[in-house]
Amino acid sequence: MSTIAVVPGSFDPVTLGHLDVIVRAAGLFDELHVLVVHNPGKTALIPVEQRVEFIEHAVADAEVDQAKPLDNVVVTSWSEGLLVDYCTRVGASVLVKGIRSQVDVAYETPMAIMNRSLAGVETVFLLPDPAHALVSSSLVRQVAGLGGDVDPYVPREVADYLRQRRQSPHDRTSDQAPHASAANTESR
Repeated sequence: MSTIAVVPGSFDPVTLGHLDVIVRAAGLFDELHVLVVHNPGKTALIPVEQRVEFIEHAVADAEVDQAKPLDNVVVTSWSEGLLVDYCTRVGASVLVKGIRSQVDVAYETPMAIMNRSLAGVETVFLLPDPAHALVSSSLVRQVAGLGGDVDPYVPREVADYLRQRRQSPHDRTSDQAPHASAANTESR
């Protein structure tokens, strides 16, 4: 019997930390679905279709870098119903979540318990490569939005997209004040 796992996330944008988890999870399961999900608690920067494309390209590039095929990886999106509904639909018995800190564990644990209770889907936590342990999509968005270099944290195509988006005049009007953020303030 083959084991199907799902790596869910908003991936807005996909980071090298996400990619590290995806590549390692692909080696642990027979089939791996990378699922771009809509998070109602977040306002998306990048359209879902573009995020799927970025992940597909990053996985293809990782195949070259790893010198091994990742042909067991499926990249898609889901915006209807619960995550476990998708798992049931594709026959997945495992969710894979990358965790960076105790904060992530505290956030993910109740969801893992609920997913197991609702559909018998187990959750596996993967620790990050130390090089990516403190990088999050929201931090990348902040740094990129303020003109910082995000090349070390995201696939090249994503970094180019974020640079182009920042330079595009329709993305920010002249009467908008700069946003305060963790990257440019000492405290909130």
